[in-house]
Amino acid sequence: MSDTNELVQRYIAAWNETDAAARRAVLAEVFAEDAVYVDPLVSVRGRDGLDAAIAAVQGQFGGLVFSLGGAVDAHHDVARFTWHLGPEGAEPVVVGFDVAVIGEDGRISQVLGFLDKVPAGI
Repeated sequence: MSDTNELVQRYIAAWNETDAAARRAVLAEVFAEDAVYVDPLVSVRGRDGLDAAIAAVQGQFGGLVFSLGGAVDAHHDVARFTWHLGPEGAEPVVVGFDVAVIGEDGRISQVLGFLDKVPAGI
């Protein structure tokens, strides 16, 4: 996958995919096998770890959807973008900022995530 914007869109799609088999297929398309994902709440390595983290988030925030919060900014093999999590078409409940490193194969090898807006109790 050579287009960074499309790659980030597929990344967001993985977070929204509730069918486990379909989600794993998207993860295989978007992430390197040994990809690392780190944010303030979780640190995982590999697609299985990321799949489990996404399933946990979906369990906690059922019915909410992820969307891009603006344009993807990218250079070389790095992309940064803001994302929103909330009811479709409504004010986001959670806002975050991710930096993704893209490997030579065009897949994401590392994500460093930050949370900018989080509901109390998370």
